Amino acid sequence: MAKNNQIEVNGIDIKYKKINKADYISLTDIARYANPKEPKVPIQTWMRNKDVISYLGLWEKLNNPNFKGIEFTTFENQAGRNSFYLSPQKWIETTNAMGIISKSGNNGGTFAHRDIAFEFASWLSPEFKLYLITEFQRLKVNEQKELEWSAKRELAKVNYRIHTDAIKENIVPNLSEKQLAFVYANEADVLNMALFGKTAKDWRTENPDKNGNIRDYATIEQLLVIANMESFNAILIKQGVPQRERLVQLNAMAKSQLRVLENQNTLKLLKE
Repeated sequence: MAKNNQIEVNGIDIKYKKINKADYISLTDIARYANPKEPKVPIQTWMRNKDVISYLGLWEKLNNPNFKGIEFTTFENQAGRNSFYLSPQKWIETTNAMGIISKSGNNGGTFAHRDIAFEFASWLSPEFKLYLITEFQRLKVNEQKELEWSAKRELAKVNYRIHTDAIKENIVPNLSEKQLAFVYANEADVLNMALFGKTAKDWRTENPDKNGNIRDYATIEQLLVIANMESFNAILIKQGVPQRERLVQLNAMAKSQLRVLENQNTLKLLKE
């Protein structure tokens, strides 16, 4: 379950954030699974482990060009001894690490890149790690769906201003705003008819139980074609092509473009 930049894992709220376009998860929250009152203790205990230090160092070498390798080697040589102690803050300050971030205060805590956070969760409890990964994957799937939805809606709006301006300047230069709104809706239905074979009203009549409009249920391929059709329709309007002829040309365009987009290689490239 996800809300307000946090997910719930086995009754524990775990915060996450984006840092430089990467996912970082709260080690502090994960540690509460083992020690609710002193979550810093499991983190510090984990960082005493030689294999953990080696893993953290390798991650930094692969992802951080400013990582201080000499200082890391010192920690790696000392790790595992009874006297060895390492806090996230000391690790960050000494090696210039970026895989872990840590801040003090009420809004502070220790966060780590998802690769590192999953390793910590695995050390803490393999069972808890599995629950964490499951919830985080569910979160990413939902984020992808929201991103695709936003992209689809923005794609449909890309050429809206060009389209409506062309109508206003070339079809109805002297009509009232109310009349303009009617013509805009009418022109939108030219596109709907060319692509879907029905008007927005026809769709609403056929789907009384659905919210939104016909384009809300279009595929991303159909919305891409709609955006292209809007640009083409604007050009045809400026050329003075009658609506009936534009409908024929737009319909042919829709068929041609969808045929191309339905090709498996083209479709794969588009979705990537």
